[in-house]
Amino acid sequence: MSGVRDIHLALAAWGLIGLLVVAYVVRSLVRGRARHARIDKDGGSVLLGKSIMEMAYWGIDPLVDMLVAMRLTPTQVTALSLVPAALAGVAIALGWFALAGVLAAASAVGDILDGLLARRLGVASDAGEAFDAAADRYGEFFFFAGLAVYYRDNVKCLLLVMAAFFGSFMVSYTTAKAEAMKVEPPRGAMRRPERAVYLFAGAALTAVTKALWGDSISLVLREFPIIFALALVAAVTNISTVKRLGIIIEQLRVRGPAPVVPPPAPVEEAKTPGVP
Repeated sequence: MSGVRDIHLALAAWGLIGLLVVAYVVRSLVRGRARHARIDKDGGSVLLGKSIMEMAYWGIDPLVDMLVAMRLTPTQVTALSLVPAALAGVAIALGWFALAGVLAAASAVGDILDGLLARRLGVASDAGEAFDAAADRYGEFFFFAGLAVYYRDNVKCLLLVMAAFFGSFMVSYTTAKAEAMKVEPPRGAMRRPERAVYLFAGAALTAVTKALWGDSISLVLREFPIIFALALVAAVTNISTVKRLGIIIEQLRVRGPAPVVPPPAPVEEAKTPGVP
C-alpha cells in the first residue's frame, strides 16, 4: 500500500468517526445518553471518558443484532477478531499505519461484541472469559510485535515499544493476580480500552503526519502520533503497575495468611475376614 492510499484510508476512517460523533451528539440531545450496565459498573477515566465509551457501545449495538441473526457464538466472534489483529501487526510492520489502525480497531470491536453477544444470548461463562482474555493478549502482542519489527533499526523507538508492551502486560497481569488471590483488583489507569484508543488512533494519525512531513529528516516529526502514544502507554502503564501492586500487596497483608487446612486423615482399608 502506497503512502497516498494509506492517507486516504486514514481520512476515511477519521471521517467515519466524525459521523459517529455527530450522530451520537444528536441522539444525546434528543433521547439522552446511551447507558450501558458494563460502562456504569466500570466507569470512565481521565484518559478515556465515560461518554466516549457510551458512544462506542451505542455505535456497536446494531452489530450485536446482526450477529444474533447470523447465529454466531461469542467464541466464534472472539476467534474471528484475531484475524484483523494479526493482519494489523503485519500492516504496521510494513509501515501501513492507517491500515493497521483500522484493522486493530476492527479487532477491538470484535472484542467488545463477543461480550455483548454472550450477555444477549445468556451464555456468558468462565470458559468464554478465559478464551477472551487469551485472545486479548494475542491481539496486543500482534500489534506490538509489528511495531517492534518496524522500529527494529531504531534502538530508542524499539525500547519504547518494549516498555509499552511490558507495561501493558503487567497491567493485565496485576488484575489477573488480584482476582486469583481473591482481592479487589485496583482500578488503575491505561487499561486495555484506553491503550487501544491511544495506540490505534496514534497509528491512524501517523499516516497523516507521514503524508505532511514525509520529507523531513526528523523521525519524531514524521511519526509523532504513534511515538507519543507509545511513550504515554509506556509511562502510564508502568507507573500504574507499581501502584496497583502496592495496593494488592497491602490488601493481602491486611487480610493475613490464608488458614492452613490440615490434610484429611488416612482411611484404613476394611479387612476381609480370614484374610491376614
